[in-house]
Amino acid sequence: MRGLPYRLKNGALSLSKHSSRFGSNLRKDKTLAMIKNNKNSQSAADKDCPAVSVSDLTMAYREKPVLWDIDIRVPQGSMEAVIGPNGAGKSTLLKAIMGILPVASGEIRVFGKSFKSQRKRVAYIPQRSSVDWDFPTTVFDVVLMGSYGKLGWIKRPGKLEKEQTYSALEKVGMAEFASRQISELSGGQQQRIFLARALVQNAELYFMDEPFQGVDAATEQAIVRLLKELKQSGKTLLVVHHDLQTVKDYFDRVLLLNVHLIKEGAVEEVFTQDNLRITYGGRAAYSSEQICAV
Repeated sequence: MRGLPYRLKNGALSLSKHSSRFGSNLRKDKTLAMIKNNKNSQSAADKDCPAVSVSDLTMAYREKPVLWDIDIRVPQGSMEAVIGPNGAGKSTLLKAIMGILPVASGEIRVFGKSFKSQRKRVAYIPQRSSVDWDFPTTVFDVVLMGSYGKLGWIKRPGKLEKEQTYSALEKVGMAEFASRQISELSGGQQQRIFLARALVQNAELYFMDEPFQGVDAATEQAIVRLLKELKQSGKTLLVVHHDLQTVKDYFDRVLLLNVHLIKEGAVEEVFTQDNLRITYGGRAAYSSEQICAV
């Protein structure tokens, strides 16, 4: 009878000391199962929600509207271009989503939660013009910075982080420049190390502000191939882009913006001449051959 959750006492069936442990184990197992089920449910819900959702977003600068009543949904696993004229609020939109700039009103969600709680799942590639390229640091150190977010302020990068840095540099064709000062790089090379730093972050959502600006054709195609690989692996990319001629080749979704949201959706449905005329105020239209004034 030893080890059973009961024993006989004066001919009667009585619970033994083992029964309390037995019941405790049952409760523990049930609790663990509930936690596991909740995590699975949360994971499934997380996959179903948009990577980015913005509702009723309004921003102003010196009482002048910069973004007005914006509602967008960026599905997970998509590669979406943000298109619009100068001053349309494209870069501002990215910075608002990431909390870099304050918003007047509206709700912003990243994977269904606040950006702050999802910060480690996000990588940001800013415009090259916003960076001090004369700062005395090497290519390797800049890319290694991509690992800092997950390490925190106290822990220093170790062997694993350094291996990931070299791997990212190899992917963007910049391994041989690892020890070079960033001030010695060309525009295309600078853009590649930005991308390498983002790869080290191993993010799920990438915000990119004009990643093809000032790069040569070969570098642009290399970057596009890498971005499409990220998309194929399930990553989400929201990219500020200016070249209307390449939108259909590079992206599967497009967001047309000019202070107000003009239209958002699949490229084949949204990227039309009528929508572009509205977006650019009748100043530009797209054709398969060229961009022309109207």
